[in-house]
Amino acid sequence: MPRFVVLLRGVNIGKAKRVPMAEFRALLEGQGFTAIQTLLNSGNAVFSSTGRSALAHARSIAASLVERFGFEVPVVVKASTEFASAVAECPFAAGAEDHSRLLVVFTQKRQALVSLSSLAPLVQPPEQFAIGKHAAYLHCAGGILESKLAKALLARPGHTATSRNWATVLKINGLLRAGVA
Repeated sequence: MPRFVVLLRGVNIGKAKRVPMAEFRALLEGQGFTAIQTLLNSGNAVFSSTGRSALAHARSIAASLVERFGFEVPVVVKASTEFASAVAECPFAAGAEDHSRLLVVFTQKRQALVSLSSLAPLVQPPEQFAIGKHAAYLHCAGGILESKLAKALLARPGHTATSRNWATVLKINGLLRAGVA
């Protein structure tokens, strides 16, 4: 059965937009998804589904979140193969000793990913920024808090993108590779 990754943007940061992971798992179960595993408390989950459309899953999960919690949450869903490809194509993985300084940016649609190129002028060496086929990558050698590009990415409004640090991306990828325990 196909596996998927769901990434929620901007939940469980401060007191706003609280989505307890137990309730998130129950919401996903209510959608008919199986083999659900959440990771951390920041809206990361993997699941199995007979449906094959990541976009349809994202729309359905977003609507369910509004219904259950009363607020909108940007949702990105990636098929396991696409997520694994995003991990494999990361151009900065080998040089990123501190995984918290490497951000991977996911979008639901390719055109939203391409639009991130407009932020490239904010890169301040020794930062590195690249847009791949499946994700964008920002290595903040001086730290995320010091990066103008990271601030622009994290503050970007709307449903276009969500980011995870490399350590989290590797943990999610590990869940996908391990399958269901």
